[in-house]
Amino acid sequence: MAYCTTDNLIDRYGADELLRLTDRDNNGFIDEQAVSAAIEDASDLIDGYLGGRYTLPLSVVPSVLIKICADIARFNMYDHTVPETVDKNNKAAMDFLKSVGKGEVRLGLSDSNESPASDDQIQIQSEEGVFSRRNSKGFI
Repeated sequence: MAYCTTDNLIDRYGADELLRLTDRDNNGFIDEQAVSAAIEDASDLIDGYLGGRYTLPLSVVPSVLIKICADIARFNMYDHTVPETVDKNNKAAMDFLKSVGKGEVRLGLSDSNESPASDDQIQIQSEEGVFSRRNSKGFI
């Protein structure tokens, strides 16, 4: 199961970067197969960390996993020299996954992989109006 899409990567990092990283034929197009392979590798890595804690595949994908998958996939697309920011994001993603694997961080999913239902309900309570006949003492 892929945790992010090519569109997620384009939204986060821009089409120019994906083109630069994947256009090995110099045809001016993003190589969808290279992007899909990087996303699949990242998703498999994520599954390795989540598999001990959650039933896979997840029925609800927490938004944090989209970012984690995008950061790892982006890192995977670099061949040699990785920019410092990309490297730091990858290391942070790996640290997060290790914490999830150890049970230090939870994804907010129940054992059945569904987001827990919230009992929080909005309640509005207002005070009596400031200007009323009772408060005006005969002025109004």
